[in-house]
Order: sequence, then C-alpha cells, then structure tokens
Amino acid sequence: MNVDIRATDRQVYERELKGFLPPKIFDAHVHVFDRTCIVPGYQCPPRSVLAKFGGVFTIEQCRAWAQALLPEQEFHLNSFGMPSYDYDLDASAAYSGRIADNQRSFAMALVSPRDSRAAVIERVTANRLIGYKPYLDFVAGQPKADITIQDMLPAGQMEAADERGLAIMLHIPRPGRLADPVNQAQMVALCRRYSRAKIIFAHIGRAYYLHGIMGLLDGIAACPNAYIDTAMVNHEGVLEYAFRNFPRERILFGSDAPIACLHGKSVEINNHYAYLMAEDYDIGTAIHDARHAVTFTTFYYEQLRGIQLAANRAGLTRREIEGLFFDNASRLFRAVAERNYGTGRDSL
Repeated sequence: MNVDIRATDRQVYERELKGFLPPKIFDAHVHVFDRTCIVPGYQCPPRSVLAKFGGVFTIEQCRAWAQALLPEQEFHLNSFGMPSYDYDLDASAAYSGRIADNQRSFAMALVSPRDSRAAVIERVTANRLIGYKPYLDFVAGQPKADITIQDMLPAGQMEAADERGLAIMLHIPRPGRLADPVNQAQMVALCRRYSRAKIIFAHIGRAYYLHGIMGLLDGIAACPNAYIDTAMVNHEGVLEYAFRNFPRERILFGSDAPIACLHGKSVEINNHYAYLMAEDYDIGTAIHDARHAVTFTTFYYEQLRGIQLAANRAGLTRREIEGLFFDNASRLFRAVAERNYGTGRDSL
C-alpha cells in the first residue's frame, strides 16, 4: 500500500512533533470510503486529490497513513464519506457503519436536504452512526454563494438530531464564512433551537486566515452544544485565537484526510488564503510549486506544527493538549453512541 512519507517528513516528526504529541490521537474529521460507495460510471479525474490514493480512501489506507504519520500514537477516528453526488449516500453510510465500532472508530452519514426526516433517521440508526454531515453541494436550485445553513439543514432533520442528541459536522457555506452575518445569526440560532444536538463547526468555521476569525467566535462559544474542529487549519494565529476565545474542552483535532496527506501548506495572503502545493492536484485555491522551489511536508504535519506553536503561545496545559487531541472527541462521540446504541461493538 503506497504511503508517501518522505525522509524530510520523518525529520519533522522526530525533531518537532514527537515530544509534543500525546500517546493517543483522535482525528475527528476524516473522509473514508471504498469503491462500493462510488456511483456506477463515475471516474475519478486525474487531477483530483483522490487520484493520489487510487480514487478511494479505505479504512485500510487510512490506518496505514495514520501509522506512518503518527508512528508512536494510538489512532482513533470519526469518519464520513465524500460529500458529492458522485458517491451514493446510502452506500457510503453502510460502509461507514461497517468500519465503525463506536469505541475506537466512529462514523457519520452524509445527508442531503432532499432526504426526508425518516430517510435520515434510517440512514443513521440502521448503521449505528453517531450523526451526519450535510454539505452545500447537496443544495440544488440556487447560486452557491447564496446558500444558507438553513438551506443545508431542514427543520425535520434537525429535530431528529435534537431528539437523539446526534452530532452534526457542519461545513458552513457562503463566501464570507465565519464573518458572514447570516452565518453568524444562523449558527447561534441552530445551537440554541436544537440544544441537545452537538454541532461541530468544521475547520473552525472555515477560518483559515486571521481576519476571518477575530471577534467572530463569541456567539457559538456561548452555546454549550457548539464545538469546533481544526481540520486543515495550520495558521498558528487562527489556532491561538481559537484556543484563547473558545472553550478548550469543546475544540476537537481534525485533519481532513486524505487531503491532509498531500504535501503542502495553507498560507494567508492579503486577508485570504491559498494552498501552496508540492503536488499538482486540484484543491480549492491551490498554487502549485511548479519549479520545486520549496521542500514541503504534509498538510497533516503543518497542522500539527501550527497547533504546537499556538498551544505554546496560548499557554495550554498538558491536560488541555491531551483533551484537544483525544479526550474531547472521545468523550463527545462515546456519549452520543452510548445514548443511541448502548456500548460499542468489539474493536475492529
């Protein structure tokens, strides 16, 4: 199984991360799926991020990468499929259910606003999943820039999540992201109205640059059921701001693998951000280092570097660092699983 970990990557782990990382890591944001999840006839484009991994990212591939990236850590995860109609939502949920034991590995369904409340409940509960992930690409019939959180999350679906205390992994929409006033109002309203649901705002509300987070966490920080994950955020200033201004026990480490397994780094440019890429794959605002002027490590390690620097600056204790990397997510997802299904299955 091909795992692209280079000598320079191993130096980053040995020299910088080994002494900082706790013995257990819980990655709360991973895309995991196999070929049974792909809609018949769909072919992965050659420049897709997934082309690096053979068009899939199975649990076996995920664990091989985790072992290579985190050789001395016990690895736990929360996963879901690829949020696209090129992947079958029911098949993805079934695969997620097969690989989750609700002890060391947890999983979520993907849902569309077109799914009925009954369909969402069936997709989640039949596969013993701990919640679901909506996505703006599933919203049809309106410009992408105009999509709101309410468009992504129909009331019926949220009522079901609230009744069962499920977890929602929410990638917020709109170009302004966390700074958008519509998002700000709807994020707080969602948490308050559905107070038993656990709302995880992915990528710290997609705040990859400092201007996109300052002064913008207060609303959800005041909601006890609001969480943030750090997926694909390597900006130490953004992470430090989150550590200082959001309850630390509700911050979850996430990577966004397999994207995080690529070699590159997110950088702030004039109150925006871009992905500087060592590899010529399509990913958001990518700038490819065609001349190979820079020696890169993985996005995964850049995220860990950012967390380390931010944690030191913000004065996180060792216990808080262990909470960020493991305890916060483990406690959250175990509680959801036990509420809905009792104790988990035997570990896979």
